[in-house]
Amino acid sequence: MPEFDIGYPHSKAKRFVKQGVRTIHNRMKAFELGKDYYDGDRENGYGGFKYDGRWSTLMPGIIERYQLTPDSAVLDLGCKKGFFMHDLKQALPGITVKGIENHPYPLECAMESVKDDMILGEYDQLPYQDHEFDFVMGFAAIYMLNLRGVMGALREIQRVGKGKSYITLGAYRDKEEKELFEMWTLLGTTVLHVEEWLEVFKETGYTGDYFFTTASSLHLTRG
Repeated sequence: MPEFDIGYPHSKAKRFVKQGVRTIHNRMKAFELGKDYYDGDRENGYGGFKYDGRWSTLMPGIIERYQLTPDSAVLDLGCKKGFFMHDLKQALPGITVKGIENHPYPLECAMESVKDDMILGEYDQLPYQDHEFDFVMGFAAIYMLNLRGVMGALREIQRVGKGKSYITLGAYRDKEEKELFEMWTLLGTTVLHVEEWLEVFKETGYTGDYFFTTASSLHLTRG
């Protein structure tokens, strides 16, 4: 089960970080997971979480890798405002796509094309049947949970899926990466060494694809 990069188009520009660049005030605002985080100041989150179609460029590769068809069922765990769901439905008309989000603000602001297919719920207690989904997406979703929550979410992904899934996780490979990531992140709660993540996968039985979001992948540097 090697690490796999789905190709999400992060900025290639260097992001300069230093101690105190994001304060406890910023983190408290972010953890409210409301308007301040999604559509408020950049220091508190996205600084405006708006649809730009970026997932559409990745759909051909996703569809091919996970062998999706109009008859497939897909779960977007941590669906936010539904951008991934919308672009997948555009790429494969007729496909069944469900979304679950653990806080209400993005659901209230979700795209109308997928809003009826989204629910509020917990990632470690998914309200779905065993093996209900052909593919489960968990992009930038479970890293905000504590370790117990992360382990529960991974087990649930395995339970409701059929073995094909993709998740991203906060991680580091050395002390410098750890320090840079911790200075930068607002919501990163469970951030582990890559070897520790492999132990978590083994413990929870997770067998899907994964990508480690690190200081290097985010182009973080001291400044």
